[in-house]
Amino acid sequence: VKEQYQEMLLFYRMGDFYEMFFHDAEVASQALGIALTHRGKIEDRDIAMCGVPVHALDGYLARLIQQGHKVAICEQSETPEAFKKRGGKGPLPRDVVRVVTPGTLQEDGLLNAQQHNFLVAVGRVSAELAIAWADMSTGDFYVQPCNDGDIDTMLARLQAAELIYADDLADRLGSAQSPYHASAQPSALFDHKKATDRLCEFYEVSTLQGFGQFTPPMLSAAGGLLAYLQRTQLNQMPRLAPLCLLSKHAFMDIDAATRKSLELTQTLSGERSGSLLHAVDFTRTAAGARLLHGRLSAPLTDRTEIELRLGLAGWFLDQQLLCYSVSNHLKQCPDLDRSLSRMASGRGGPRDLASLAEGLLGARRIASSCLSSDHIDLNPEIARLCSVAEAPSSVGDMIIPALGDDLPLLARDGGFIRPGYDSQLDNLRQMRDESRRLIAALQADYAEETGISSLKIKHNNVLGYHIEVRATHGEKLLNNDGFIHRQTTAQAVRFTTTALSDLEKQLSTAADRAVALELELFAELTQTVLRQSGQIAEAAHALACLDVAHATARLAERHNYTRLLLREDTSFEIEAGRHPVVEQMLAASTPFIANDCQLSGQANLWLLTGPNMAGKSTYLRQNAHIAILAQAGLYVPADRAEIGIIDKLFSRVGASDDLARGQSTFMVEMVETAAILNQSTDRSLVILDEIGRGTATWDGLAIAWACLEHLHNKNRCRTLFATHYHELTSLNTQLDRLRIYAMQVREWKGEIVFLHQVAAGAADKSYGVHVAKLAGLPAAVIQRAAGLVRQLEAQSFGSASTTDMLPLFDMPASDDNLVSAQPAIQISEQLHDLLTALEPDAYSPREALSLLYELKAEHDKSG
Repeated sequence: VKEQYQEMLLFYRMGDFYEMFFHDAEVASQALGIALTHRGKIEDRDIAMCGVPVHALDGYLARLIQQGHKVAICEQSETPEAFKKRGGKGPLPRDVVRVVTPGTLQEDGLLNAQQHNFLVAVGRVSAELAIAWADMSTGDFYVQPCNDGDIDTMLARLQAAELIYADDLADRLGSAQSPYHASAQPSALFDHKKATDRLCEFYEVSTLQGFGQFTPPMLSAAGGLLAYLQRTQLNQMPRLAPLCLLSKHAFMDIDAATRKSLELTQTLSGERSGSLLHAVDFTRTAAGARLLHGRLSAPLTDRTEIELRLGLAGWFLDQQLLCYSVSNHLKQCPDLDRSLSRMASGRGGPRDLASLAEGLLGARRIASSCLSSDHIDLNPEIARLCSVAEAPSSVGDMIIPALGDDLPLLARDGGFIRPGYDSQLDNLRQMRDESRRLIAALQADYAEETGISSLKIKHNNVLGYHIEVRATHGEKLLNNDGFIHRQTTAQAVRFTTTALSDLEKQLSTAADRAVALELELFAELTQTVLRQSGQIAEAAHALACLDVAHATARLAERHNYTRLLLREDTSFEIEAGRHPVVEQMLAASTPFIANDCQLSGQANLWLLTGPNMAGKSTYLRQNAHIAILAQAGLYVPADRAEIGIIDKLFSRVGASDDLARGQSTFMVEMVETAAILNQSTDRSLVILDEIGRGTATWDGLAIAWACLEHLHNKNRCRTLFATHYHELTSLNTQLDRLRIYAMQVREWKGEIVFLHQVAAGAADKSYGVHVAKLAGLPAAVIQRAAGLVRQLEAQSFGSASTTDMLPLFDMPASDDNLVSAQPAIQISEQLHDLLTALEPDAYSPREALSLLYELKAEHDKSG
């Protein structure tokens, strides 16, 4: 068996354990932290072995899959009865029944309920590429054309659990640093000419024209993915929805760096909490959570579809009582998609059947609540979704009466059919459970018939059930034709009867026959489900859509979000916009400071200045978040929002080393900036922060300057460009669409107050020394830095150079110099700030006298 699955760990079933041998055992024991033992020898060398219990398989599989391993599960391929019947001898035959890989999971214990688990395949024919992806646990199956440069962006959007590709693409996709579990497969799997036949055979159709017009690269990708599933799932193929073709520009492009920077679905540390998704997720079902995850990951570019989603949310928002009633119903709905998928692939159990039934009946309750609303005529899409959701509910009506209250995980364990559902099963169970009573009743009948009160029915391993009387009564029964002699001893004589033999056979097989009958009933119920699998899958999706719509309404009501207006131009107008994550993290007593953003065709490039900690990054990210929420079809955190459709979103806010690829922070920054300048269009939105800060001052300023000009003159996209290079503000006289804005800061008594407000105009300085003081740098360092800042500022902008600053470098940094110089600097700064803000004509005589006392107090305080 191992020879056929060399690249995988082989779990070989032996009794109640899955055992691994040789190198597999060494790898698994290390990965799982379990004991490595030995069994037998080959050429005087011990054979390494380790094992895991069958009942704990899921937990061990999860750990191996997370580490990127693939596992082949080998089970008995024949029952002992069938094996003996055909004359087999020795160990029962075994064969691999399934290969488990990161992208082919179905068990709830191995999956994240709130996120899809996509297997992704890349196909290529000549120079053209396409990507196909499927979630085996839900049945979703899509294909989309792409360019070579789009692959990384699409993989980041899908957050692929596993990536497969033809071995001739290894140079492009086989990077050792790939974040996905990637593997090259034989090119024959991706043959687009065979793909059509493979797909038609799977869907049992004669042509794919009803699914869409697929190009050879699309067929290569989809056919390769299906072939991989057939190789790994063998005879337990999953249910896949009809292959769905998506257009090339159906979604807003968001590259991996931007997703990471904006923390869309997870934070930089990999946590869901603190991400944009976590802040806006009010869904109540697993399918709804997955749908919302998918929509945030892939915002739409189709205005009609976005409006449709917003309309659903608006309908629920107008009916708050109904919205909360639906919310309570949704909370009770199990995961229809994943239960259906397991049933279709033969891995489902009684609990999956129950989940399907409960989910379908829950969908009917939700549909009834919505359809009974007085305002249902206001939104035909609600009516359509409700109609689809309740269509297969009769299947639930058929299943519920059949299932008991306490259900086993596996059908083979039995005991899941409700008493009274099947009379034959009830009789078998009665026979199994009441064998003593039946034997006792038969014994009483025979004692009465023969007149032998001491007659007993007993059981042993040799004779089985038998009638026993004392030797003195043996002659009486020997002369009775109804009793068949079995054995005579010194003390007793033993008999049997036809009725006792029949009862014994029934009793000995009752339990097995009861389980067998339950399995037959389970198979019938499963077939009932599978005959309606298409309708059930559509109902599950409709329910998820209703969940996301109601969740959007609850979000809007709870946090005062608004419905945006989509426009055909390239405007981006936000009034009183807020950061969805930061706002929720602030205490109730600390309101979030809202800010506007007005990007138009005449002024689509904002240069934003201001000190660190003033809120620049928050402001940049909040506008990117608003754009994503808007095109995902959600309400947005603002008083008003009007946005022209964005085709691509780029955000470079913060950077870090990529040591695995040998790239410094500055190199990473430049690579990301290059992608923005090369790929953004006039319909894109670009968020840039601190371009050029990772290198020498004049190099960095020059790079930032050139990038700003290029964005204005060539890309012409909507841009928020934050910088500490105040010199760039002078470009507003040269770039007609450039506008200068700054984060507002106030100084008071030597301290700074961050107002977190954006206003027109440039910041007068960076306040870096003040921020350093807040961070807790030693006082001596702060004093020294303050003195150096003033002397550096004294240098002219045009002539500043290392040579000009040599006298400054020669000045010793002694403690005496620091102490003696500081008071004069402090007094000078205080006087400068106060006198700058002073308006003599506005002061009354009393206020002027008060100001003199204040200045005197400051002087005395500073020594």
